[in-house]
Amino acid sequence: MKYRKKQVVIEANQWFKNGDHPEDNCETLIATGMVDLPKGTKFFSEGQVVRYYRHPQMDGQEPCKYCGVIMHDHGWIDTLEGGHIVCPGDFVVTGVKGGTLFLQAKYF
Repeated sequence: MKYRKKQVVIEANQWFKNGDHPEDNCETLIATGMVDLPKGTKFFSEGQVVRYYRHPQMDGQEPCKYCGVIMHDHGWIDTLEGGHIVCPGDFVVTGVKGGTLFLQAKYF
């Protein structure tokens, strides 16, 4: 027997840095000198879809095991499978039911 699966249209956005995803809704903030940025430096608030990558036991300067870029430049996305690291250049895909997943850029 043969079966045909319906084609599904998905939306994909390539992610390079915080705020790249159109649904992140990042605000532009100005550093007050209380964080690691000089006073007056503009930066984005954390994204709502792709968040900052943080790990209590990992230094942000360590290279990524997937792409070699330092972890400080990566994002994190919650998915139905639990969650994934988002490397700069990866595609964030919005599924049919509104869930999100990602595809690593090296597979394109």
